[in-house]
Amino acid sequence: MSDAASRLEVAQASRILSSVGVVDAFGHVSRRSREGADAFYLSRSLAPALVRVEDVLLHDLDGNLVAEVGTPVFLERFIHAEIYRARPDVNAVVHSHDPSVLPFTVVPGASLQPICHVCGFLAGTQPPFDVTDVAGDATNLLIQNPTLGRQFAAHLDKGAVALMRAHGFTAVGASIPEAVFRAIYTARNCQIQLAAMQLGKPRYLSDGEAAACESTTSAQADRAWKLWVHQFADPSLLGAS
Repeated sequence: MSDAASRLEVAQASRILSSVGVVDAFGHVSRRSREGADAFYLSRSLAPALVRVEDVLLHDLDGNLVAEVGTPVFLERFIHAEIYRARPDVNAVVHSHDPSVLPFTVVPGASLQPICHVCGFLAGTQPPFDVTDVAGDATNLLIQNPTLGRQFAAHLDKGAVALMRAHGFTAVGASIPEAVFRAIYTARNCQIQLAAMQLGKPRYLSDGEAAACESTTSAQADRAWKLWVHQFADPSLLGAS
Protein backbone atom coordinates (compact mmCIF):
# COMPACT_ATOMS: atom_id res chain seq x y z
CA MET A 1 0.00 0.00 0.00
CA SER A 2 1.32 3.46 -0.92
CA ASP A 3 2.00 6.16 1.66
CA ALA A 4 -0.98 8.13 0.35
CA ALA A 5 -3.29 5.13 0.68
CA SER A 6 -2.02 4.41 4.20
CA ARG A 7 -2.65 7.99 5.28
CA LEU A 8 -6.12 7.85 3.76
CA GLU A 9 -6.93 4.69 5.74
CA VAL A 10 -5.97 6.36 9.02
CA ALA A 11 -8.10 9.40 8.18
CA GLN A 12 -11.03 7.19 7.17
CA ALA A 13 -10.73 5.11 10.34
CA SER A 14 -10.63 8.25 12.49
CA ARG A 15 -13.84 9.56 10.89
CA ILE A 16 -15.58 6.18 11.14
CA LEU A 17 -14.74 5.65 14.81
CA SER A 18 -15.95 9.15 15.60
CA SER A 19 -19.17 8.72 13.64
CA VAL A 20 -20.13 5.55 15.52
CA GLY A 21 -19.18 7.07 18.89
CA VAL A 22 -16.24 4.85 19.78
CA VAL A 23 -14.02 7.95 19.97
CA ASP A 24 -15.02 11.55 20.63
CA ALA A 25 -12.71 14.54 21.09
CA PHE A 26 -10.17 12.00 22.32
CA GLY A 27 -8.87 8.68 21.01
CA HIS A 28 -6.67 7.80 18.07
CA VAL A 29 -5.93 5.21 15.41
CA SER A 30 -2.70 4.27 13.66
CA ARG A 31 -1.39 2.07 10.88
CA ARG A 32 2.06 0.54 10.42
CA SER A 33 3.57 2.21 7.37
CA ARG A 34 3.96 -1.17 5.67
CA GLU A 35 4.15 -4.74 6.86
CA GLY A 36 7.28 -5.32 8.92
CA ALA A 37 8.24 -1.63 8.98
CA ASP A 38 9.56 0.18 12.06
CA ALA A 39 7.34 3.20 11.48
CA PHE A 40 3.65 4.00 11.68
CA TYR A 41 1.11 6.61 10.63
CA LEU A 42 -0.81 8.50 13.31
CA SER A 43 -2.53 11.85 13.01
CA ARG A 44 -1.28 14.96 14.72
CA SER A 45 -2.97 15.71 18.04
CA LEU A 46 -6.48 16.36 16.79
CA ALA A 47 -10.06 15.23 17.46
CA PRO A 48 -10.63 12.16 15.22
CA ALA A 49 -13.67 13.67 13.46
CA LEU A 50 -11.44 16.45 12.14
CA VAL A 51 -8.60 14.29 10.78
CA ARG A 52 -7.78 14.81 7.12
CA VAL A 53 -5.15 13.04 5.04
CA GLU A 54 -2.66 15.88 5.47
CA ASP A 55 -2.91 15.53 9.28
CA VAL A 56 -1.61 11.95 9.23
CA LEU A 57 2.10 11.88 10.04
CA LEU A 58 4.85 9.25 10.00
CA HIS A 59 6.35 8.30 13.38
CA ASP A 60 9.23 6.00 14.25
CA LEU A 61 9.07 3.38 17.01
CA ASP A 62 10.54 5.83 19.52
CA GLY A 63 7.47 8.00 18.99
CA ASN A 64 9.34 10.67 17.07
CA LEU A 65 8.08 12.33 13.91
CA VAL A 66 10.08 11.24 10.89
CA ALA A 67 9.73 14.49 8.96
CA GLU A 68 7.20 17.01 10.25
CA VAL A 69 9.19 18.25 13.27
CA GLY A 70 7.36 20.65 15.58
CA THR A 71 3.84 19.43 14.82
CA PRO A 72 1.71 18.75 17.95
CA VAL A 73 1.68 14.99 18.57
CA PHE A 74 -0.40 12.70 20.77
CA LEU A 75 0.91 12.19 24.29
CA GLU A 76 -0.03 8.51 24.05
CA ARG A 77 1.76 7.74 20.79
CA PHE A 78 3.82 5.28 22.86
CA ILE A 79 0.81 2.94 23.02
CA HIS A 80 1.17 2.53 19.27
CA ALA A 81 4.97 2.58 19.08
CA GLU A 82 5.56 -0.09 21.70
CA ILE A 83 2.80 -2.40 20.46
CA TYR A 84 4.30 -2.27 16.97
CA ARG A 85 7.72 -2.97 18.45
CA ALA A 86 6.48 -5.97 20.43
CA ARG A 87 3.97 -7.40 17.93
CA PRO A 88 5.17 -7.92 14.34
CA ASP A 89 1.71 -9.33 13.54
CA VAL A 90 -0.02 -6.04 14.38
CA ASN A 91 -0.41 -3.47 11.61
CA ALA A 92 -3.11 -1.24 13.14
CA VAL A 93 -3.99 0.06 16.61
CA VAL A 94 -7.09 1.85 17.97
CA HIS A 95 -7.22 3.57 21.36
CA SER A 96 -10.64 4.55 22.75
CA HIS A 97 -12.31 5.85 25.91
CA ASP A 98 -15.74 4.46 25.00
CA PRO A 99 -18.07 4.87 28.04
CA SER A 100 -19.69 1.46 27.55
CA VAL A 101 -16.30 -0.19 28.08
CA LEU A 102 -15.17 1.90 31.05
CA PRO A 103 -17.34 0.10 33.66
CA PHE A 104 -15.42 -3.10 32.94
CA THR A 105 -12.17 -1.30 33.79
CA VAL A 106 -13.11 0.04 37.22
CA VAL A 107 -15.19 -2.61 39.02
CA PRO A 108 -13.00 -5.24 40.72
CA GLY A 109 -13.95 -8.68 39.54
CA ALA A 110 -15.84 -7.46 36.48
CA SER A 111 -14.93 -9.58 33.48
CA LEU A 112 -15.37 -8.67 29.83
CA GLN A 113 -16.54 -11.82 28.04
CA PRO A 114 -17.51 -12.52 24.43
CA ILE A 115 -21.29 -12.58 24.42
CA CYS A 116 -22.22 -12.56 20.73
CA HIS A 117 -21.00 -14.29 17.61
CA VAL A 118 -19.07 -11.35 16.14
CA CYS A 119 -17.01 -10.87 19.30
CA GLY A 120 -15.07 -14.12 19.59
CA PHE A 121 -11.83 -12.10 19.51
CA LEU A 122 -12.57 -11.00 23.10
CA ALA A 123 -11.97 -14.49 24.50
CA GLY A 124 -9.16 -14.39 27.04
CA THR A 125 -9.25 -10.62 27.56
CA GLN A 126 -7.21 -9.94 30.69
CA PRO A 127 -8.16 -7.76 33.68
CA PRO A 128 -7.39 -4.08 33.08
CA PHE A 129 -3.86 -2.75 32.84
CA ASP A 130 -3.31 -0.43 35.80
CA VAL A 131 -0.68 2.29 35.55
CA THR A 132 -0.67 2.38 39.37
CA ASP A 133 1.01 -1.01 39.43
CA VAL A 134 4.07 0.30 37.60
CA ALA A 135 4.11 4.07 38.25
CA GLY A 136 2.33 4.66 41.56
CA ASP A 137 -1.00 6.26 42.40
CA ALA A 138 -0.31 9.88 41.42
CA THR A 139 -0.15 9.63 37.62
CA ASN A 140 -2.57 10.98 35.01
CA LEU A 141 -3.22 7.35 33.88
CA LEU A 142 -1.87 8.09 30.40
CA ILE A 143 0.70 5.97 28.56
CA GLN A 144 2.95 8.91 27.82
CA ASN A 145 6.45 7.48 27.82
CA PRO A 146 8.21 4.43 26.32
CA THR A 147 8.52 2.63 29.66
CA LEU A 148 4.77 2.64 30.24
CA GLY A 149 4.25 1.78 26.59
CA ARG A 150 6.42 -1.33 26.95
CA GLN A 151 4.58 -2.35 30.12
CA PHE A 152 1.24 -1.94 28.38
CA ALA A 153 2.36 -3.88 25.30
CA ALA A 154 3.51 -6.70 27.58
CA HIS A 155 0.09 -6.71 29.25
CA LEU A 156 -1.63 -6.93 25.87
CA ASP A 157 0.67 -9.85 25.08
CA LYS A 158 -0.88 -11.79 22.16
CA GLY A 159 -4.39 -10.49 22.76
CA ALA A 160 -6.68 -8.52 20.46
CA VAL A 161 -7.91 -6.07 23.11
CA ALA A 162 -6.51 -4.70 26.36
CA LEU A 163 -8.54 -2.80 28.94
CA MET A 164 -7.04 0.14 30.83
CA ARG A 165 -8.24 1.02 34.34
CA ALA A 166 -10.28 4.24 34.48
CA HIS A 167 -9.08 5.04 30.99
CA GLY A 168 -10.49 2.91 28.18
CA PHE A 169 -9.18 0.19 25.91
CA THR A 170 -6.89 -0.52 22.99
CA ALA A 171 -7.69 -2.86 20.09
CA VAL A 172 -5.20 -4.19 17.55
CA GLY A 173 -5.41 -5.96 14.23
CA ALA A 174 -3.52 -7.15 11.21
CA SER A 175 -5.09 -4.29 9.24
CA ILE A 176 -7.03 -1.07 9.75
CA PRO A 177 -10.33 -2.79 8.88
CA GLU A 178 -9.69 -5.51 11.47
CA ALA A 179 -8.61 -3.11 14.24
CA VAL A 180 -11.59 -0.81 13.59
CA PHE A 181 -13.95 -3.82 13.53
CA ARG A 182 -12.58 -5.01 16.88
CA ALA A 183 -12.82 -1.56 18.46
CA ILE A 184 -16.43 -1.06 17.37
CA TYR A 185 -17.53 -4.53 18.39
CA THR A 186 -15.72 -4.36 21.73
CA ALA A 187 -17.95 -1.41 22.57
CA ARG A 188 -21.06 -3.20 21.28
CA ASN A 189 -20.20 -6.36 23.22
CA CYS A 190 -19.97 -4.26 26.39
CA GLN A 191 -23.36 -2.68 25.70
CA ILE A 192 -24.94 -6.11 25.21
CA GLN A 193 -23.18 -7.62 28.22
CA LEU A 194 -24.24 -4.78 30.52
CA ALA A 195 -27.85 -5.09 29.31
CA ALA A 196 -27.85 -8.88 29.70
CA MET A 197 -26.48 -8.62 33.24
CA GLN A 198 -29.56 -6.60 34.18
CA LEU A 199 -31.72 -9.59 33.26
CA GLY A 200 -29.70 -12.24 35.02
CA LYS A 201 -26.50 -14.24 34.62
CA PRO A 202 -25.52 -14.20 30.93
CA ARG A 203 -24.39 -17.27 29.05
CA TYR A 204 -21.14 -16.30 27.32
CA LEU A 205 -19.47 -17.96 24.36
CA SER A 206 -17.45 -21.03 25.23
CA ASP A 207 -13.78 -21.01 24.26
CA GLY A 208 -14.62 -23.30 21.34
CA GLU A 209 -17.48 -21.10 20.19
CA ALA A 210 -15.34 -17.98 20.48
CA ALA A 211 -12.57 -19.53 18.37
CA ALA A 212 -15.00 -20.77 15.72
CA CYS A 213 -16.84 -17.45 15.60
CA GLU A 214 -13.60 -15.49 15.29
CA SER A 215 -12.42 -17.76 12.49
CA THR A 216 -15.61 -16.95 10.58
CA THR A 217 -16.09 -13.25 11.33
CA SER A 218 -12.45 -12.18 11.03
CA ALA A 219 -12.77 -12.75 7.30
CA GLN A 220 -15.73 -10.34 7.23
CA ALA A 221 -13.97 -7.27 8.64
CA ASP A 222 -13.41 -5.86 5.16
CA ARG A 223 -17.15 -6.15 4.43
CA ALA A 224 -17.93 -4.02 7.48
CA TRP A 225 -15.11 -1.61 6.62
CA LYS A 226 -16.48 -0.96 3.13
CA LEU A 227 -19.91 -0.19 4.59
CA TRP A 228 -18.47 2.22 7.17
CA VAL A 229 -16.36 3.98 4.54
CA HIS A 230 -19.49 4.38 2.41
CA GLN A 231 -21.51 5.72 5.34
CA PHE A 232 -19.02 7.90 7.16
CA ALA A 233 -15.78 8.52 5.29
CA ASP A 234 -16.36 10.02 1.86
CA PRO A 235 -12.85 10.65 0.45
CA SER A 236 -13.92 14.12 -0.68
CA LEU A 237 -14.25 15.06 3.00
CA LEU A 238 -10.75 13.84 3.81
CA GLY A 239 -8.65 15.93 1.48
CA ALA A 240 -8.09 12.98 -0.86
CA SER A 241 -8.00 13.42 -4.60
